[in-house]
Amino acid sequence: MTISDAKSDPGGDDRDSEIAKETELVFLRNRVKELEVENAKLLSQVSSCQCQQMEVKHDRSLSDSSSLVRRRRVRKGDKNSIPSHLISKRYVALKIMYFGKRFYGFSAEAQMEPSIESEVFKALERTRLLVGDKKDSCYSRCGRTDKGVSSTGQVIALFLRSRLKSPPGDSKAQVNGRTGERPEYDYVRVLNRALPDDIRVIGWSPAPIDFHARFSCYAREYKYFFWRQNLNLSAMDFAGKKFIGEHDFRNFCKMDVANVHCYTRRVTFFEVSPCQNSHEGDQLCTFTMRGSAFLWHQIRCMVAVLFMIGQGVESVDVIDTLLDTKKTPRKPQYLLASEIPLVLRTCEFENVDFICSPGAAESLRSHFKNESLTYQLESVIYQEALRNCLPLSNNVSTEESSCNGVEKKKKRAEHVPLLSRPTEPSYEERTAKLKPRKEETLACVV
Repeated sequence: MTISDAKSDPGGDDRDSEIAKETELVFLRNRVKELEVENAKLLSQVSSCQCQQMEVKHDRSLSDSSSLVRRRRVRKGDKNSIPSHLISKRYVALKIMYFGKRFYGFSAEAQMEPSIESEVFKALERTRLLVGDKKDSCYSRCGRTDKGVSSTGQVIALFLRSRLKSPPGDSKAQVNGRTGERPEYDYVRVLNRALPDDIRVIGWSPAPIDFHARFSCYAREYKYFFWRQNLNLSAMDFAGKKFIGEHDFRNFCKMDVANVHCYTRRVTFFEVSPCQNSHEGDQLCTFTMRGSAFLWHQIRCMVAVLFMIGQGVESVDVIDTLLDTKKTPRKPQYLLASEIPLVLRTCEFENVDFICSPGAAESLRSHFKNESLTYQLESVIYQEALRNCLPLSNNVSTEESSCNGVEKKKKRAEHVPLLSRPTEPSYEERTAKLKPRKEETLACVV
């Protein structure tokens, strides 16, 4: 090209430089994309490695109870914490035993502590079996036993940490318990080492995703223990058999009209039977009641009326009268039977088989035996105190014990027949009273 040609085309060098720049820019963009892909792969490998290392640490901590219970909780934002969606978990049903005397019922929702439920979740958090929080665990319980009531077969269900490597949606793997070569965590043994002495997990079972501890239960069985004394067992058994079948039990419960609108329940079994235990010639007996579900305080109301029949102050026919809600729409006022002797014995489900490892089962037997011996020792101490009580004549003077030559005796309250007592408001009266409150609440919200 001559000088004259160059002068005739002054923009040629500029176009060449622009083309070079565009080529270099395309190369750099492609290189950045390649580096981003490589960086993502490296981050994935690092995350996977950390998860495996942390999982091994969790496995070791769960297998060693002493280090498990003392292990520090991972704080939010801790660089060693694993996102919950990366943790293997499975849906599990737990069978729980508890001695209810010192607890304010099973449920923690009443905000009265201690409760059995709050103690169970403390143990789940300490053992790090709980993934996330209670809301994330799809938690359900079979029943809400009241303050002082015990259980040998309460059931709860929730997601727990697992060695299971199948995807969370693989329900068949969760039910069949495929865990590869590694065995599943011994949930019974691990949790019992973190629970107080009066609460124990006695079994666990894999559960399908649609399992619900309350609504999947088809039968519940209660036992109520009592001393025979002078009670008429045959009359109570005959009267108790009248509960069998489907009835409206609104006169045998505490009505909660805000949440419960149907008071019909089915009782499938009732029996009065003596136990093997006795004390100073007095026989320990039990009521056994079985049904699909029970109302609030239903068992204790039924037992209270049966005791009146056993004492001979009420007729067996009073059961029929109280079950006839058209004839008796309002519940007579009467005291509940004590809550301490009441036990939720078992909750039954289809296709749920609870298991317990041999080691955990042996620990449970040893624990229950030791606790039983401890309570027997306490009973012996009370018996010794009873024997050491001073005679009444040594504590009470003649002037205090008699008046005009007649010994003072505490008058026994006369029994008022149930059907002659003041009554509580009927269901219809309660709901009518509740409607204005709901309207006021809605008006305040609006």
